[in-house]
Amino acid sequence: MKKFLEEFKEFALKGNVMDMAIGVIIGAAFGNIVTALTDSFITPLIGLITGGAKKDPETGQILVAAGSFSVGDVEFNYGAFLSAVINFLIIALILFCLLKAVNKMMTIGKKKEEEAAPLTRKCPFCLEEIPIKATKCSHCTSEVPAAE
Repeated sequence: MKKFLEEFKEFALKGNVMDMAIGVIIGAAFGNIVTALTDSFITPLIGLITGGAKKDPETGQILVAAGSFSVGDVEFNYGAFLSAVINFLIIALILFCLLKAVNKMMTIGKKKEEEAAPLTRKCPFCLEEIPIKATKCSHCTSEVPAAE
């Protein structure tokens, strides 16, 4: 059971799965912005252009009234649009903080890889790279003191 949980944790916290989940959430929030923009600005603008078209609240269809042009009947609801934008920014900030915390938790417990010892060094005479254990430079053929 412990191995199963470890495998599930590895799968669920993999970069691909987390990125996809965040993409879906951000996409839904952005969809709300587009819907608010359409309902708040574009539909009333169409109403102004078409001569008083209104949106039927039951069906959601645009109803065009022939021959009438009234600016007073068309309402631009910018508050709903601003609310959708603010909600999007809040969701994005929360997801950013959540992802940052998950990434930090994933690095806890992992030991930092020790830096590997160098395999080469520079010849003190010609400054070319030579193996660390070399006693003679292959480039300038000088006798090189042993590495410490």
